[in-house]
Amino acid sequence: MLKKFLRNTGPGPLIAAAFIGPGTVTLCTIIGSNYGLDLLWTILVSVIVAILLQGMTVRLGIIGQKSITQVIKEDIESPWLRRILLGLILTAIMIGNTAYEAGNISGAILGLETLFGKQHFLVCEISINLFSVFIGLLAGGLLWIGKYKIIERSLIILVILMSISFLTTSIATGPSFLEIFNGLFRFSIPKGSLLSIIGLVGTTIVPYNLFLHTELVREKWSKSTDLPYAIKDMIIALTLGGIISLSIIITAASIKTNTIESAADLAFGLEPLFGSSAKYFLSLGLFAAGITSTITAPLAASYVVCSCMGWKTDLKSLNFQRVWAFVILFGVMISATGLKLIFIIQFAQITNGILLPIIVTILLWVMNKSTLLGVMKNNFFQNVLGLIVVIVTLILSTRSLWYVYQNF
Repeated sequence: MLKKFLRNTGPGPLIAAAFIGPGTVTLCTIIGSNYGLDLLWTILVSVIVAILLQGMTVRLGIIGQKSITQVIKEDIESPWLRRILLGLILTAIMIGNTAYEAGNISGAILGLETLFGKQHFLVCEISINLFSVFIGLLAGGLLWIGKYKIIERSLIILVILMSISFLTTSIATGPSFLEIFNGLFRFSIPKGSLLSIIGLVGTTIVPYNLFLHTELVREKWSKSTDLPYAIKDMIIALTLGGIISLSIIITAASIKTNTIESAADLAFGLEPLFGSSAKYFLSLGLFAAGITSTITAPLAASYVVCSCMGWKTDLKSLNFQRVWAFVILFGVMISATGLKLIFIIQFAQITNGILLPIIVTILLWVMNKSTLLGVMKNNFFQNVLGLIVVIVTLILSTRSLWYVYQNF
């Protein structure tokens, strides 16, 4: 039974692990504290859209046996347009993932520090966070082994741990099911919540996941008869990721205070409700969220960079290892020393904001190629939904870019 489950479970948990990171945990915590359950519908809609888009990438990977970057390189005839698109993808993915890797490691650190306290040591009068080095070595060690199954099953365990932690905590707060139902289907937009909605959409529909999924399904499956397993794996994993996000918002909404700014604050805020056990559940969940994203962000960067550059996308190839090692090293350096790279992170937000509607547009173009996908190409309904997603993400991206510009 377990062997069959693992055999048919593939990239889905890795994709869920990629979008449930410390940033998602923190954002959901703040939203629950500020708006209660009013924005639960945003998670529901975002997960449905993510399933639509990731489903396209699954079909592309298994039926077409190509990645998005391969199609761009092989099917776009204009050299200048091809270079612009590949350059934009490289910039957004590489800079974005290296900038966010520091946040992923910092989130895992926060989970450990809530349990064990701060652990630092001095190097040339610079205080180095010991947990940062430990997490970097753990993530690097799993990727260095170079065996996809080990990475996959490690992340499955961590995603399950994360799910149990956050779900248990949310249930323990005793939420009102009527309020949860209203939050999911009332579609209200409280005053001042637009940027929070944009943030929730952005943390669920992650641009680099669209690239990562096509690569990973090709690692796992190679026959068209495997498509139902891949689709089922994807739907279950993304639904589970949505449940995790909902659990965090529900938990944060139960705290009647305005001082909740992070998951650590949430842990201590819940202690009066059901004791110090809240600290342990939430800390484990935050650590799992951080370490899973710490592994998937450099993994995605390696796949995308190697595919764009025409290098082998083999976990044991030297170029592949150099890319993920750079991303992890960068993240460890920033998180260990506590440096703030706000401008790099803002630039990453800008490039990813521009990238999402462009990639969705390219994905729709690819998914309508009969020569590549045959009868498995997009139908009319999928194209209409995809076009709506392009328009909405373009509006949201423009609004997000304008906000970043105003605050730069």
